[in-house]
Formats: sequence, structure tokens, C-alpha cells
Amino acid sequence: MGSSFVGVQEQVTGLPQPPLMFKQPKNEPMDELPLPPPPPTQPGFNSDEPTTPSSTLSHSSTEADVCSEFYRISEMFRTAFTERLQKNGDATVFLESEPNSQAIVPFSNSEKTGITPAGSGKYNGRSSELVRVTDLKPEDQRYFRDLIRKTRMLYDSLRVFAASEEEKLKNANMFTNRRSRADLKAAALLRHSGLWLNRDKRIVGDIPGIHIGDMFLYRIELCVVGLHGTPQSGIDYLPANLSSSGEPIATSIIVSGGYEDDEDEGDVIVYTGHGGQDKHGRQVVHQKLESGNLALERSMNYGVEIRVIRGFKRGMGKVYVYDGLYRIIDTWFDVGKLGFGVFKFRLVRIENQGEMGSTIIKFSERLRDHPLKVRPTGYVSLDLSRAKEKLPILFYNDVDADHDTLHHEYISSASFPSFVYNNGSNTGCQCSGVCIDGCFCLMKNGGDVYDMNGILLRGKPLIFECGPHCHCPPTCRNRVTQRGVTHPLEVFRSRETGWGVRSLDLVPAGSFLCEYSGLVLTREQALVMTMNGDRLIHPGRFAKRWKEWGELSKIFSDYVSPTHPSVPPLDFSLDVSVKRNVACYISHSTSPNLMVQLVLHDHNNVCFPRLMLFAMENIPPMRELSLDYGIADEVTGKLEICN
Repeated sequence: MGSSFVGVQEQVTGLPQPPLMFKQPKNEPMDELPLPPPPPTQPGFNSDEPTTPSSTLSHSSTEADVCSEFYRISEMFRTAFTERLQKNGDATVFLESEPNSQAIVPFSNSEKTGITPAGSGKYNGRSSELVRVTDLKPEDQRYFRDLIRKTRMLYDSLRVFAASEEEKLKNANMFTNRRSRADLKAAALLRHSGLWLNRDKRIVGDIPGIHIGDMFLYRIELCVVGLHGTPQSGIDYLPANLSSSGEPIATSIIVSGGYEDDEDEGDVIVYTGHGGQDKHGRQVVHQKLESGNLALERSMNYGVEIRVIRGFKRGMGKVYVYDGLYRIIDTWFDVGKLGFGVFKFRLVRIENQGEMGSTIIKFSERLRDHPLKVRPTGYVSLDLSRAKEKLPILFYNDVDADHDTLHHEYISSASFPSFVYNNGSNTGCQCSGVCIDGCFCLMKNGGDVYDMNGILLRGKPLIFECGPHCHCPPTCRNRVTQRGVTHPLEVFRSRETGWGVRSLDLVPAGSFLCEYSGLVLTREQALVMTMNGDRLIHPGRFAKRWKEWGELSKIFSDYVSPTHPSVPPLDFSLDVSVKRNVACYISHSTSPNLMVQLVLHDHNNVCFPRLMLFAMENIPPMRELSLDYGIADEVTGKLEICN
């Protein structure tokens, strides 16, 4: 979608836009490129729960690379969804830009722009105009950050939903011979709804709203936010055929260790050009100074900075992290390790930027394995939970001598009054194995609430998990929050926020983090405690951020936000003055990366649900966790409660 930059736009280059033509993209040989499946038809959203698609589009058996397959999927979605997407009345405004004397290549303003309704199924190709965005005001920085976060949340919600629909088809023995590519399906839906970002300008330098250290689980997501504009090529550049001077300009590269002649020392990179490789990624012929190679050379000549994204192996795939801006300071033609000529480019990181995300990832990996070796001083305890959690909770303070946290009793789950367990039935499901359609607990939820990896499909007013009265095993997928903490966490002292919490590994969007624990008080008990000066947590005041996770109204015009199961107003409080857990140290934010999801599993009293915390976005390691504590009077959040 287009975005109006309120900061200074330094125009770099721009030309009228003929059809895009890419020659010899530098593919990442270690990236697995399976053929994606066809997209699902649009589900009905008139009920509280998503329904299984009644039909799917046909799947081509022709082998193709991800780039061509992505555009094939896009065309299929455009045809399938045009009529229904036209119901969406949102609009994206594309602003005209005046020619600028600072342009590297003269820019023609003959290319007219206008208003394109979002959801019309029509979208423009990438602009040929290069701009650099500078001097954004704080409120503008917050605006773009919020825009990026909401777009990524929508992408992740779509991806999770598409994967769950694919799983249903597999369970029904449909299309069992194909690999699911929910990441491409989600990207295609966003594109045809006009929700891809930074398409009306090609931005040189940092993308507004994207921070150094931001992590992406899928490569196509880099295209969605405009960080790297090609789904397969390792070099993103303005092609020569879009430039009146015939000179291509590079804007970003992906470094993932897939090229034998690459050298990566962090602040200095020797990057190998593209071309001359076989399907196994081996150099078999000499490279030429053309396309992406020439674009990198021209960027060096004009002093155009390059965005660097690094790829890391994670499980069977990769994750990508944005590491900031580099300048190309040298290029030469060299003999590669296999004896063929290759172009090499030396890039040096620009000074005075934030710490590289890749450096933080490597640091957190060492910290998980050897905390005292990595940080000889500062650790007060290597397990604040005293073995009450599955994973130890580190307690780190290198700011002051405040160790009061050790004096509180750690409880991994909230402690309810006994009468709570006497209200409601004690019935459970009769499933002997995996809980599937027909499960009593899933029926109360209106269907599945988690995917096979324990990711929350979408937020709901209340979730019923299988509990002690159910016959299903502990491995049942409907018992996600009962498995305790699954990410290594650290409570730390901060000069800015007092106490804070961070994870030592990546927390994927939609994944469970922990319960918010304390001693549960009735309203009458809470009034007495408040009169005594104690500060309490009021669950009813937490912002209902669960509504944002899985909210697909921008994609499906007939989407209805879940209203079932209904929950009465929460009329209890949590006393964390004596008993608490790691969640009590999480900071308040109006742009949180965690949300509260109400869950029942060990009793059926809907007036006393448990407060379960889930990730709203992909949270990189060592980034502080945050919650929206909502409206409060004398209690403004975590800071006054736990400090």
C-alpha cells in the first residue's frame, strides 16, 4: 500500500514504469524452495469460527521456482476474490512527488497516481522512484512503527489461518502429495487487498517503522513490508530497463551463508555477485558485470547505502534479521574457490547504528548455554522460580543492589479460592487420543483454537482447554497453556522501566509465553486489601488485545469478530504482593508485543478464568516484553506494583 511520508523525502531517482524484467537473480541456494500449494477459496465468516473451504483452486503440476509460482498464486487469488474484495471501502492514497534536482537519474512526473481502493483486487507494480526518508518526527516514527506492526500481525494471522485450513484438507486426505506454503498464500491475499507496504516508492536506506533487529520467519514477508522487494533474488535493485540512463541501482541484499565465496565478519562483508551457478549452487561459469552485479557497482559509485538482511538456520528453515545499513567501498573480479571468475563487493557497516540483530542472536545463544561465562557479574539468581517452571528464570541486575524480588514466593499458576472449583460441571471430553471434530471441549470453543505447533489461531473471549476430567493425554493440542513456560526468560533491572522481562530466544507470533499469576481475590477481599494500601492487578482492566490477533476484516469483508464463548465482566483481582511469577515484572506499553487470552482448563467457572499471555508478533531474543495493562486509576501498570 502507499504511505505518505511526513518526514523529508530526498528523491534519489525515478522513471516511468514499464513492466518489470529481472535477469539472473542471485538466488539463495540454501533456501528450500518447494512448490507452494494452491490458495484456499474465501471462507465464510458469518459465524464465530472459520469454516473449512468448500473447494480449492486447481494446482498446476508444472515445476517452477518460487518467484514464478508466487505470481501464479497472486493471479489465482485476484480472479477468485475480486468480487468479494470490492466490497471493502478502504482506500490507499498514492501521492505524487515533484521532480528533485538531487536525483541521480532524471525523474519524469508523467506517471500519474491516484486513489486505489483497498480490496479491489488491483495493485500496482513497484515504483521506479527511489527516495530516502529522513528527519521523521517522533509521532511519525510511532505511526510507521504501528503500521509495520499491524501489517505483520495481519500477515501472521493469515499465515496461521491458511496453514490450519491446509491441515484440515490433509486430514481429510485431500492434496496429500503437496507441500503447504501458507506464507505465500498470506502474502498473496495481502497483495490483492492492496496491503503491501512501500510499493509507491523504492526507499533507499532504512524503511520507516522497521527497526534494526526485527526478525522475520519467512522471506516473502520481507517483500510484504518492503524491506527486500524480491521473493527469491538475493540482490534487490532498480533494473536498468526502468532507468533512462540504463543504470541499475541496488538497495538491499540478503546474506545467508549460502555462497562459498562470501565472507561475513559482521561489520565487514565480502559479498559474492550472482550468476554462473548450477541448480546445486555450485559455480560453473564466470560471472558477468550485469543486472544485480552492475547494480551493486553503481550503488558504490553513487554512494547509495545498502540494507543488509541476514538469514539464519532455524529448524528445517530459516529466519531473517535486519542488521542495518552498509556502504560498498570496493569491488573486484576474483577467482572463486571452484576456479571460476566471480565479482566480489566489500561492504562496511555505517557507524552510529543500533547493535546488529545477528550479534544479539548469537549472544543470546551463548547466554542460554553458559550465563555465568558470558556475564560473570550481575546475576542474582540462575532460577527465580526455584525449579517451579520447566525452564529456569534468570534474574539479572547490574544497575543497583535491589534484590527484593527474591523475597516473594514464586507460583507458576494463579491460586483460586476453593469455591471456584465447586461451581459448574466436572464433565470433560471422552477422547482417547487426539482431540478432533466431535471433541466436547472443541465444540465449546466452536472448533480448533491452536494449530499443530501450539500457535493460537485467533483470539477469543474465552478458550476452553481440555482439563483433569478429560480422557485425552497430556500431549493433546488443546492443552497448550498447561505445559508451562517453554521459552527461556530473564527478569532484569532497567534504568528506564524498573524491572523488565525478556526472552533469550525467538518467541514466534501466536505462541504461548506464560500465565499471569498471583493470589485471586474476590471483590470484597480486594476492597479490604486496597484499604490497607496494597496494590492489586485487576484482570478486567487489561486491554482486549486478543481481538487484534486473527482479525481478518481487512481481507474478508464478511469477517465477524468472535463473541463466543461469552464471558461476564471480570470481578476479581490478583494480589501479587506476596505470591507472584515472572509475568508480574512485564512492563506496560500501549503498543505491546504480548496479549492476555482468557483460558479455562481446571474448572468451568467462567467468572474466574486464567490469564494466559501470548505473543502478538515475532519477538526477537533480548527484546523487552510488554503488556497493555489497560485503564487504571491509581494503578498505572507494572511499575508501581512490582517496583
